[in-house]
Amino acid sequence: MKVAVLDIQGKDTGRKVELSDTVYGIEPNKHAVYLDVKQYLANKRQGTSKSKERAEISGSTRKIKKQKGTGTARAGSIKSGVFRGGGRIFGPRPQDHSFKLNKNLKKLARKSALSIQAKDNNIVVVEDFNFESPKTKYFTDVLEAFGVENKKSLFVFAEPNNNVYLSSRNLKRSKTTTNTGLSTYELLNVNKIILLESSLEGIESNLSK
Repeated sequence: MKVAVLDIQGKDTGRKVELSDTVYGIEPNKHAVYLDVKQYLANKRQGTSKSKERAEISGSTRKIKKQKGTGTARAGSIKSGVFRGGGRIFGPRPQDHSFKLNKNLKKLARKSALSIQAKDNNIVVVEDFNFESPKTKYFTDVLEAFGVENKKSLFVFAEPNNNVYLSSRNLKRSKTTTNTGLSTYELLNVNKIILLESSLEGIESNLSK
């Protein structure tokens, strides 16, 4: 699949690059995508919610009334969950929600995500660029050139670019990453994926192994 290479102003440079069909043209595996997105969201959960149970409530442990003859249910402690101020019954406890996935499955999910976006013409290839200094205005000009100033976008670089990152980090709808930091969730959660020309080789080598 051949794609035109654009410049930073969004204009055609007259050059084209070949995108590998083994990465951008496969039949998407929806179950692999589901599992990878599920893992991404599960790993982001803190799992720190906690409530005090009966053994953790401060209070007397004496029997609050005699066992029989009161006409009400028997009760052994004021810390019981049936009383106001007592411990919570089966409350949440800290837990780790993360789980592991096979590497080949994660690669399949990423290739599926790229293929879905490529089929919808949501992938743009841009020649490499950099900013002289970190400035949000520089990055918003780039977004306007590609018509994504009001849409979600993902810029993929070959290596971390500090000036571009600092220029974009306060924009909610745009994000920058590297070819080694791609995630299925981020690939599918944007309207446009903008691949820098130098990142193509790394993406294909990482996902074709």
